[in-house]
Amino acid sequence: MGELATGAHTKYKIRYHYVWIVKYRRELLREKGRAEEFLKILREIAERYGYVIDTVGTDGDHVHVFCGAAPKESPARIANVLKSITGRELLRRLPGLRKELWGAEFWGDGYYVGTIGDGVTEESVRQYIENQGKDDGHGKYEQMRMFKL
Repeated sequence: MGELATGAHTKYKIRYHYVWIVKYRRELLREKGRAEEFLKILREIAERYGYVIDTVGTDGDHVHVFCGAAPKESPARIANVLKSITGRELLRRLPGLRKELWGAEFWGDGYYVGTIGDGVTEESVRQYIENQGKDDGHGKYEQMRMFKL
């Protein structure tokens, strides 16, 4: 996942760190085979939607997913796809889970998402933007003017 991906007229490397919880923070992914089934479903989703799953982890009551996707995919859509399909498929493939959850939802509401870069920090982006338009061999024109808010 460390390389640039190519799409129609684009090159990109967009990666996200997602975290979401099992409904009621139940430790349902600790039991043998459940986390493996979750991972299998994630791989199927990635293949179907063109996502790149890098790393997945769980301690039983929540999951971390480090993945990438094309720029046309919003972080919210990725989360919706990952959560809805994995939840539905886990309940379908492992019928005993439904009894442990008192209903038809596997995941709790909401999630965390953060973007991940290759050594790119908030400060490096600020400095890059602030240095635009300064004399650095671009000639006598300015690329961008900086506005302070």
